[in-house]
Amino acid sequence: MSEENKVLLRRYFEEAWNKHNPAAIDEFYAPDVVNHSAPPGTPNDRAGMKAGLGMFLGAFPDVKVTSDFLVANGDKVVSRWTMTATHTGEWLGTPATGKRMEMTGITIARVADGKIAEVWFESDQMGMMQQLGVVPAPGG
Repeated sequence: MSEENKVLLRRYFEEAWNKHNPAAIDEFYAPDVVNHSAPPGTPNDRAGMKAGLGMFLGAFPDVKVTSDFLVANGDKVVSRWTMTATHTGEWLGTPATGKRMEMTGITIARVADGKIAEVWFESDQMGMMQQLGVVPAPGG
């Protein structure tokens, strides 16, 4: 089961993020998925995840996610990933900067019946905002 869960998460990154297809979320996430990392005011379900990915793609249309490594145990799978993208559209009130960014993060997914039933995300948002020039780097 653990190997299938790794394949599922790797395919999710490819189909939804790298192919820029928010509709692919329906293929990988259970209808009653709980996104424990939904931003405040955003639904923690598939609709919220699709809307969030759509907004991200509007600001970073060339996004690419690479799973650096995957670890699975039982019904859980964890990916440490790297994302690269160029900020060409408005993102959370910040106008396009035209700057390239590289961000790392971790996704933890619980899989049930071949679909992601729960998910947690952590990413270096501060580092991304520093790269975009929105937030000053430490000491500078």
